[in-house]
Amino acid sequence: MPPAIGGGLTGSELRPRRGRCAPQAARAVGRDTVRRVAARSLKRPAWSSRSFEAAGRWATLAVVTLLSFATRFHRLDQPAHICWDETHFGKMGSYYINRTFFFDVHPPLGKMLIGLAGYLSGYDGTFLFEKPGDRYEHHSYMGMRGFCAFLGSWLIPFAYLTVLDLSKSFPAALLTAALLTFDTGCLTLSQYILLDPILMFFIMAAMLSMVKYNSCADRPFSAPWWFWLSLTGISLAGALGVKFVGLFIILQVGLNTISDLWQLFGDLSLSLVTVGKHLTARILCLIVLPLVLYVTIFAVHVMVLNKSGPGDGFFSSAFQARLSGNSLHNASIPEYLAYGSVITVKNLRMAIGYLHSHRHLYPEGIGARQQQVTTYLHKDYNNLWIIKKHNTNTDPLDPSFPVEFVRHGDIVRLEHKETTRNLHSHYHEAPLTRKHYQVTGYGINGTGDSNDFWKIEVVNRKYGNRIKVLRSRIRFIHLVTGCVLGSSGKILPRWGWEQLEVTCTPYLKETSNSIWNIEDHINPKLPNISLDVLQPSFSEILLESHMVMIRGNNGLKPKDNEFTSKPWHWPINYQGLRFSGANDTDFRVYLLGNPVVWWLNLVSIVLYLLLGSTIAIAIKRGVQLPAELEGLTRVLLRGGGQLLLGWTLHYFPFFLMGRILYFHHYFPAMLFSSMLTGILWDTLLQLCAWGLASSPVGRRIHAMGIVSLLLATAYSFYLFHPLAYGMVGPLAQEPESPMAGLRWLESWEF
Repeated sequence: MPPAIGGGLTGSELRPRRGRCAPQAARAVGRDTVRRVAARSLKRPAWSSRSFEAAGRWATLAVVTLLSFATRFHRLDQPAHICWDETHFGKMGSYYINRTFFFDVHPPLGKMLIGLAGYLSGYDGTFLFEKPGDRYEHHSYMGMRGFCAFLGSWLIPFAYLTVLDLSKSFPAALLTAALLTFDTGCLTLSQYILLDPILMFFIMAAMLSMVKYNSCADRPFSAPWWFWLSLTGISLAGALGVKFVGLFIILQVGLNTISDLWQLFGDLSLSLVTVGKHLTARILCLIVLPLVLYVTIFAVHVMVLNKSGPGDGFFSSAFQARLSGNSLHNASIPEYLAYGSVITVKNLRMAIGYLHSHRHLYPEGIGARQQQVTTYLHKDYNNLWIIKKHNTNTDPLDPSFPVEFVRHGDIVRLEHKETTRNLHSHYHEAPLTRKHYQVTGYGINGTGDSNDFWKIEVVNRKYGNRIKVLRSRIRFIHLVTGCVLGSSGKILPRWGWEQLEVTCTPYLKETSNSIWNIEDHINPKLPNISLDVLQPSFSEILLESHMVMIRGNNGLKPKDNEFTSKPWHWPINYQGLRFSGANDTDFRVYLLGNPVVWWLNLVSIVLYLLLGSTIAIAIKRGVQLPAELEGLTRVLLRGGGQLLLGWTLHYFPFFLMGRILYFHHYFPAMLFSSMLTGILWDTLLQLCAWGLASSPVGRRIHAMGIVSLLLATAYSFYLFHPLAYGMVGPLAQEPESPMAGLRWLESWEF
């Protein structure tokens, strides 16, 4: 029998199969193998060898962790100016400190933690974070950078422990730790005020916790089992609370849990009561606990951000009424809409604004040359309209007339208060959106024609219902053409003052573009009520926040001349991302993966697919593998398969996304590919050592291979580390540059 060739075989032989009792596991491995393992263990004192091995692994973990922290915290203060997306997330941290409401397309946990880190480290929230390159001067920014670097530093020990548990191989875990420690891309992302290190921290924590509770399958309902299962749920809530891509790790844990429960269900040694307990435990820890924590995150977010700010316009009028400093806060207005009321009409789609008109006309050649109607994001007198009956010009505010409420299904006229022209549409084409009709202001002193008539409908209400300000969701249907009033969201040219286009669409499908609500409401004949009674409940706030975030994500489209990247670029390290600096006088930081690490990962994925498929087919065809190889193949297929699944789930969904994408979106997938690389090469080298065990080289090939990979990774980091820690002086294409000769691809822009 060949000498020991790493930890994968022995660990796999000794470990019982997940969810099975020990006798079944022994039968799976084989009685002869068990006897040989037992015989080997009798030749030396078990307690001393195990103690030595445990001490060595703890010492290695400590070294790996220290090296990770050292590389992430080295030169953390440089550059002392804003880099890339620090503009956004540093500013959002300031908003939390100042309790100012803002809008972002991601859930709030990451920004909340950045703000908390800044607050605890003495940052007062006064830095403006206007644009990349602005110097921090006297402002305290190191607490926020340090917090992100702290979480980013834990990625390496988490990956080390995950691979160690999946493979039972110390060399595989050590190689994985080296790949991530010496990757310039992971290092760069961990050193700035960004969401990425926070997101990856929770993803890796969830992965490690899942692997740990799987390893406790032979001790279900024990304290460690409950601890790791609960920690998995907590980590899932954290990942989703930072970014919606946390759904990918939730999907992976969900698939693992379904597979686990399916195996338990087929174990006839377990009663249905026991299987029910397993199911209940997973529902509580992996569904209920994450949901409670996720909702709690939003409750804290809403409670802290109670002041009016730049995010107000993205939310409904009812939502804005709860924000201190907003014009609707503590306001009192009539509750139900009546004829003669002066109102503002707000579109429910994010960042569209108020129905607006002004005295300027559409230019020649743009439909009918009548008064422009647009939407406008800010409060303005030109947003005011008077709602009137369609068939009378009598003044509804005359004290001799009784109050008459506007009801669902009524036909109305909207007269612009400042210009006295009616909201009007006709069969002329809209200025920007083809097949939509133009909307204009028409008539004199409220007198126009039948194209000024609109039927007002309340969404999901019965005819005759009164219309409530702030809360009722309404549509305006043009009586003559049958089209629906809406906004395309397109920006008009200078002749339209770069406000947003309003159209009348013949497509009657209900969308947020064509749904409005009444915000301001003035009518001296009606009693006022406090808007406090119309404020939304927390469940409504939670739902609205998610709808706005989803629309915001869908609206993130690339602008003209804006730098983006494509998912197929990412695994090949085709193009990086400039974090700071553009010329030879700047302090330049460039986000690019260590090419040796990334290309090794790419090769490893291809090799794994070939080798794994070959082994799986061979086993399916009944090929009997030598007992010494069973443990290796089990590690490769089960442990490697779990990591390949993680890489797939965190990478391929981006091909389906229509939103703007950047290089940094690939890094969660890169963590999984690096762990897969560690397991694959350790297994390949052990297979080579087993095959060449009779030769002197065979006995050393595993150790030599691992050491060679470690040295190659470390040396490549030595060459490329200026990308992360900063470059000054000539650009890479200049012969005198320290990076000369390292620009291996023309697409690299350092």
